[in-house]
Amino acid sequence: MTESPPPPPPSEGPDFRSEADRLATHRAMSEPGWERAALERLMYANLEEQRKTRRWRTFTRLAWLAFFVALFWMLLHRGAPSTDVTAPHTAVIELKGEIASGSDASAENVVAAMRSAFEDEGAKAVVLLINSPGGSPVQAGIMYDEIKRLRTKHNKPVYAVVEESCASAAYYTAAATDRIFVDKASIVGSIGVLMDGFGFTGLMDKLGIERRLMTAGANKGFLDPFSPQTDRHREFAQQMLDQVHRQFIDAVKAGRGKRLKETPELFSGLFWSGQQAVELGLADQLGNLDFVAREVVKAEELVDYTRRENVAERLAKRFGAAVGEGAVRAMRSIPALR
Repeated sequence: MTESPPPPPPSEGPDFRSEADRLATHRAMSEPGWERAALERLMYANLEEQRKTRRWRTFTRLAWLAFFVALFWMLLHRGAPSTDVTAPHTAVIELKGEIASGSDASAENVVAAMRSAFEDEGAKAVVLLINSPGGSPVQAGIMYDEIKRLRTKHNKPVYAVVEESCASAAYYTAAATDRIFVDKASIVGSIGVLMDGFGFTGLMDKLGIERRLMTAGANKGFLDPFSPQTDRHREFAQQMLDQVHRQFIDAVKAGRGKRLKETPELFSGLFWSGQQAVELGLADQLGNLDFVAREVVKAEELVDYTRRENVAERLAKRFGAAVGEGAVRAMRSIPALR
């Protein structure tokens, strides 16, 4: 007596398989031991899936390891000159953009580059290649003092070469160099200090808006744009600006010495063309970077010592920010004790 084949398993919904597929499935399930064969196939599939998962995990870990090795290597070689620094050359350091803490033209970056340039025996002179509208007098003062110190310590000349502009804090820095070279159309000068802001008290009165500012300290609300400016506050701010301006003027006079042809407007905050700057003694002569390297330094080979944020540093900052954000989210997800 033959056993009847087991009935096909129930299916949910309409069965769109072809008649041949249904017959093949029915025939396979009618054979003895089909349950074991199905179980073995399921186990083999599970093992293969586990192998793929392990391979992918290993690949991911190796990829991260390679990333961090490359990141570490690039950070170690940050700002390193790409040519032989032992051969005679002119060291070039770019001072471009706004002078501010955290920018490419910060004192931290420029001073670190200058130290490397002054210490290399192959560097016959250091050239600051300037194209900046100015910025922080604090950052400029740090660079000014460090240029003076390094020049004396290493007995090596340092020159400033101006491209489009060398104004305000940028000129503050340039005044510390031995000589300043400009293009005849460069913008030079702007020896002054400013503090700007806005006042909205009249507009608030027209709109019927009341400012509610509470402070501990009579002058804590000083320079608040939504509060009226008092004569005492204006006088205090002006005294501070005059003091910083005096520091700026003294630095320029110390750096330029008798070369300056002082006029009533020289330190008024006005700026001049490169040609006018030479006539006023704010600059020494016309000339570009190649001219200075070839005719003044007598070392035509240029080596760039400028410190720039490379790809590795940008990735590191983004990675650090992502990790920090993840940590903050994790902390926020911890239930607080009530």
